[in-house]
Amino acid sequence: MHPQLYRLFNEISFPSYFVLLVSGFMFATAIGALWARRIGRDPDVIIDLGLAMLLAGVAGGRIAHVFFDGYFWDYVHVCTNPSLVDWHITRDACLRPPDPASWLDFGCSQGAGPRAVWDEVTKVCHPAQTNCFAWAEFWAGGLTYYGGFIGASIAAWFLLKRDRFPFWKAADMAGFAVATGLGFGRMGCLLAGCCFGLRNDGPLGLKFPGGSPASESQFKLHLLSSMKEPSLPVIPIQIAESAASFAIAAFLLIWLHPRKRYDGQLFVSFMILYAVARFILEFFRADDRGGFASLSTSQWIGLGLVAVAVALHRRLAPRPLPAKAVP
Repeated sequence: MHPQLYRLFNEISFPSYFVLLVSGFMFATAIGALWARRIGRDPDVIIDLGLAMLLAGVAGGRIAHVFFDGYFWDYVHVCTNPSLVDWHITRDACLRPPDPASWLDFGCSQGAGPRAVWDEVTKVCHPAQTNCFAWAEFWAGGLTYYGGFIGASIAAWFLLKRDRFPFWKAADMAGFAVATGLGFGRMGCLLAGCCFGLRNDGPLGLKFPGGSPASESQFKLHLLSSMKEPSLPVIPIQIAESAASFAIAAFLLIWLHPRKRYDGQLFVSFMILYAVARFILEFFRADDRGGFASLSTSQWIGLGLVAVAVALHRRLAPRPLPAKAVP
């Protein structure tokens, strides 16, 4: 596992999750540009669209993470009163210098480093100083897919309307392009160590190194004596979701695209297929991601998007011609 993919000039670090996320967007945009050229449309529109969707997607994903993943009050308190923020990590992890190769400083887990203080009474770690912009530090991890999906969709609607590009044709392109990008993004999650699955002692179990989000979570559950220990084997759910995303993209592009009956059908199918896959896989995840009534936030949003997709299908699908009366 590599939370930091590489360093440039030994100074500038590139977190794996964000590099794979951007790579996925770039690959999806390239597919979209080739598709636009193939159907006789201006590929520059798709390139501009891809950049705008990347920015809007990151913003939407971060906002959804702050409000719906269970960290809202932590972000409020780290700005107003850091002593109210509890990091349940060991004293050594709390006071250690920042390590660029550690899961506590990169990926989807918050690092403490020298900016933290140890409370001997409560045996928890607190931030040592206020940071009113912690909620915006998306490069440190913490992006919710459905928030990014909604943000990117809003940006796409405005830009396509401005450029007078057929919206539902572009939406069909987004169906298989976004699924491809998701496949790359979830591999970034695997490298970062976040979005891990339930414990699994079988042959499919995967251990994450000490200091990873999985080790941190299992330490909090008293399954490990130290966060420095490798995690107990867990289901590599990131690989499963990456494979599901690539499979959805292949199905939409290779099988459904030549057979589609109306513009927008690929997009509607993507919404349903991914929501169903994500709904099932969420039951096998063990990371903290918020929820209500035994379902995670993503599962509730997925149910809503399935309802929207069904409504879109009824609106966009061509209606069968009425049968002629037999004289």
